[in-house]
Amino acid sequence: MECTDVAVIGGGQSGLATAFALREQGLTPVVLEASAQPAGSWPNYYDSLTLFSPARYSSLPGMPFPGDPDRYPHRDEVVAYLLRYAGHLDADTRTQVRVREVRADSGGFALTFEDGGRLAVRAVVAASGAFGRPHHPHLPGMESFTGTVLHAAAYCRPGPFAGQRVVVVGTGNSAVQIAAELAERSRVTLAGRRPVRFARQRIMGRDLHWWLGRSGIDTLPIGRFLRTPPIQLVIDDGRYRTAVAAAAPDYRPMFTKVDGTKVTWADGSTGEIDTILLATGYRPDLEYLAPLGALDRTGHPCHREGMSLTHPGLAYVGLEWQRSLSSNSLRGVGRDAARVARYLARYLAEGQASPGSSPY
Repeated sequence: MECTDVAVIGGGQSGLATAFALREQGLTPVVLEASAQPAGSWPNYYDSLTLFSPARYSSLPGMPFPGDPDRYPHRDEVVAYLLRYAGHLDADTRTQVRVREVRADSGGFALTFEDGGRLAVRAVVAASGAFGRPHHPHLPGMESFTGTVLHAAAYCRPGPFAGQRVVVVGTGNSAVQIAAELAERSRVTLAGRRPVRFARQRIMGRDLHWWLGRSGIDTLPIGRFLRTPPIQLVIDDGRYRTAVAAAAPDYRPMFTKVDGTKVTWADGSTGEIDTILLATGYRPDLEYLAPLGALDRTGHPCHREGMSLTHPGLAYVGLEWQRSLSSNSLRGVGRDAARVARYLARYLAEGQASPGSSPY
């Protein structure tokens, strides 16, 4: 069976940043990406997706995002950047390799792939990110809905929904951006358990991310206390606040009942709808770790700031709120990757690190 230092599971932004950090520590990583290219989930996002952070805050370690640093890059620019980044990495990156399971083996780990292949490693970094498993929440009466239900992960463009009555469930960034786009061709309602809350994209001439960095909020190690943000804020340059104020889309508290194609709203009114689009986020895509017993009953990893609490040679990069509010973003994943790489380098060199111990 083939052997190496570290397997990095996932070849998107998290896995690529981790491979860079591991190489900086003198380790030999193998990056395993299930899709056909090392760009993670980015190629699958909706066509109009534009980053809420400027290019200067959207770089991985060792390679600045090209072009005007104050512009807001498009999805396809991010994909091109990640492919270029992967091409410059001094790491063995393998695509179309899906990990089926990870098991403890002889002081390290044995990985089994979907095609039956195997790999022995001294350590594992689960970097498959937080966007591989779309979350479908239980909503009242959804089982009786006879229209179309899809998750935002499957949404591409507004054309197929022209003229429809659409309910977008969620009040976060993606929900509002998709709903506003759909509202140009369809009748759209945002439905959520709390109203949309906006944050100004630019304050006193500076992008919000400049202020987050200057204040230190962006790097505060508060991830161990939070799994999701207490309040979801929609970063807005003014367009989305204006659209919601003009009821294009309008906002309503979550519906209380679905019957056929009819929804009943919290105020007792009803309406016919064609499509329910779930912009309800994602859950960690880590089922391959189940044989290790590394996950809790909800499928979330047992970790502290990315270091496993169950297996000292196992770590994570790219989880939402892994350490800070930017842990699963282009701007923040490199910091977490560097911490994890330092921890694993010390563990592999000394064999004395304990689960969940600090990399410092």
